[in-house]
Amino acid sequence: MSSIAVGPLSLPVAQVLMIVAFAVALFAGAVAGRREQVSVGGPLTDILFWSLVCARIGFVVLYFDHYRDDLLGMIDIRDGGFHLISGLIGCVAATAWQLWRHPALRQALGIAVTVGVLVWVLPFGLIKLMQVQGQGIPDVAVESREGSDQPLEALADGRPMVVNLWASWCPPCVREMPVLEEAQETHGDIAFVFVNQGEGTPTINSFLDEHDLTLRNVVLDRKREVASNTGSQGLPTTLFYDASGQLATVHHGELSSATLTDNLSEFETNKGDNNR
Repeated sequence: MSSIAVGPLSLPVAQVLMIVAFAVALFAGAVAGRREQVSVGGPLTDILFWSLVCARIGFVVLYFDHYRDDLLGMIDIRDGGFHLISGLIGCVAATAWQLWRHPALRQALGIAVTVGVLVWVLPFGLIKLMQVQGQGIPDVAVESREGSDQPLEALADGRPMVVNLWASWCPPCVREMPVLEEAQETHGDIAFVFVNQGEGTPTINSFLDEHDLTLRNVVLDRKREVASNTGSQGLPTTLFYDASGQLATVHHGELSSATLTDNLSEFETNKGDNNR
């Protein structure tokens, strides 16, 4: 499962793990600080904040060309663009600052941060490995807008494939469509497939006309079988399959041109691994 349903919301596993890790870190810090009667809640929150800020800054710097003409996009974190290494560097720097500023908190805060990082990193790494290892394109038939059925895998035609799960009622799906439309025109060596979840042909055609979209490979998945087979609880979700049909990575939520480029880079990584 790549996302978890929480009431009406669907959250990526990474976000859920971060929330859990922060809660566990607060608890560990409270237990460790009970003897000295100190509280680590404030410093721990500051560390999390600056870790996220650094992760975002690192991502924006890495893909600055995509934000050059969209300065507000730099702070629009709805695209999920965060750089892991930058975030970890920010975590270390913020932790060192808090330990220097608050000598009385050093033991409790050190324990809290260590526990929190371990609770997030270890399960996240394991889930990420399980998520992509051995997961191929689901054996599901999709329906064309003309009414004919075909296997989803056939649309790849031996190329890497980007499978976007979307619906017309989903605002983030609407916002990311122009980015995906441009990418479909630019990357002819990659198959972009737009798998509508649960809607009919008239609704889809009306949506494409309303937003003036000229997408190819728009197909119907009336029973949401692709979402069910891939454990994708929320929309939009975009799955990236390499040329051998194996899952390379998954992106939950809205894609910007920067986060799309970041995910497409996984194809080059996998190509390099396969050539070794």
